Amino acid sequence: QVTLVESGGGLVQAGGSLRLSCAASGRTFTLYATGWFRQAPGKAREFVAGISASGFSTYYTHDVKDRFTISRDNDKNTVDLQMRDLKPEDTAVYYCAEMSRDGIWTNSDNYDYWGQGTQVTVSS
Repeated sequence: QVTLVESGGGLVQAGGSLRLSCAASGRTFTLYATGWFRQAPGKAREFVAGISASGFSTYYTHDVKDRFTISRDNDKNTVDLQMRDLKPEDTAVYYCAEMSRDGIWTNSDNYDYWGQGTQVTVSS
């Protein structure tokens, strides 16, 4: 059983930065990719960014592409999401998730394991 734990959320003013981290433990299979998703109140969960197991490939949703950076440290089993120039519309619970087989990164149904989420609140 894989356990994912997110950290780094909090309250920040618009224009500020936060760095989220996702720590994985208990993995016994070959990982395919890791993704970050977010869910704002009253809205569906949406894809934010994804990174391949090697770290060489990344993909971002259009809204965050020039502001967020996803990275991974496989020695530490962590995947980080550096968020800059945050906007009130970035306010949401952020989740990391792992995919153990090939699939479309933006589709949450393709992910096998999920963290509990971390709240990010951006004030205007």
